[in-house]
Amino acid sequence: MLLRNARLVLQDRVSEPTNLLITGGRIMGFPSQPERSQPTRVLDLDGLTLYPGFIDAHIHGAVGVDALEASMGDLRRVARFLATRGVTAWLPTLVPAPADDYRRATESIGSLMDAQGGDETTNTDDDEASGARALGVHYEGPFVNTAQCGALRTEFFRTFRNSSSLDDLSTLTGAHAVHMMTVAPETDGGVALIRELTARGWIVSIGHTRADLPTLDAACEAGARHMTHFFNAMSPLHHRAPGAVGWGLLRDEVTCDIIADGVHCDPLMLRLALRCKTADRLALISDAVLPAGLGDGDYTVWGETISVTDGRTRNARGSIAGSVITMLDAVRLMLSLDVPAHEVARMAALNPARLLRVDHERGSIEVGKRADLVAIDDEGRARLTLVGGRVAFDALG
Repeated sequence: MLLRNARLVLQDRVSEPTNLLITGGRIMGFPSQPERSQPTRVLDLDGLTLYPGFIDAHIHGAVGVDALEASMGDLRRVARFLATRGVTAWLPTLVPAPADDYRRATESIGSLMDAQGGDETTNTDDDEASGARALGVHYEGPFVNTAQCGALRTEFFRTFRNSSSLDDLSTLTGAHAVHMMTVAPETDGGVALIRELTARGWIVSIGHTRADLPTLDAACEAGARHMTHFFNAMSPLHHRAPGAVGWGLLRDEVTCDIIADGVHCDPLMLRLALRCKTADRLALISDAVLPAGLGDGDYTVWGETISVTDGRTRNARGSIAGSVITMLDAVRLMLSLDVPAHEVARMAALNPARLLRVDHERGSIEVGKRADLVAIDDEGRARLTLVGGRVAFDALG
């Protein structure tokens, strides 16, 4: 496949209109004389900007589907929807729940990953390969602080005693499956839990926390080098108690993800985070829940009613309960704040890829990497999404 005349969002700039050649699902080069490449298909992207495909490391669901309760078919529907919004890879995220719910959820996620062909760029089933690739599972909890529960169900929170405390947390098979957990290090056994998960190869993120500074330092030393939905569900910045926010802003070895929806964080706070952490240490997430893509209304999510009004979620307790944005919406918001496109791409693609340890394959437009790409027009609409070099969404007209 040859993509002609696209402005490429590279790691340090946006290029002039350029040709991009894809072979075997991977980026093969940028030919100045494309007629010599003899592609089987040519798409003209004149006037469009080509970004690396977005990677959402924290998403509970969309289009009426929640990852905790979904069948493989349900998850495939989410994957297809995400592709229409430029997402090429995602990490289904589970809230605290009974062990049987975890088991069913991970079975569905694993089945989808198997059907999508794991991390390979080729797949004999076009239908199965048509959406964003599931990379693994993200457990948001259950080892978190009840005082910073957000919309999570506290009746399913746990404390860590020893390694057997993890026995009923289902894991995915496959050498490349990503396992991530959000942990509050101040919970009983929290730092020991971080150490155990790190030893098992899990990615550990600090979140839903009121940890003090020494505990945060200990968590970082134990292997937790990331923070979940920064600013939200954590002790706030105060001039006599810097809390998790103050700690996270100043620790250069710690990265953060953030919900750029204009609801969870004021745009001024997004600017503050960007100023302190820089685009190298911030990742965008959606934290999207089941109503995403469906519009305003009342929905049953995690056993309670969540109302969506003007794009804002609220549960019966008055708490924000996830978002209804996609990564494309977060990208648009960051661009509206005059953040350069190559920095936004870093936050939406490369940094999530680095967090999930898949940046050797994904996250940037480079020769040899997977052709996970999204073409966006000047109005911020996705017009073409490629997943492993295959067309997953086409609105070129």
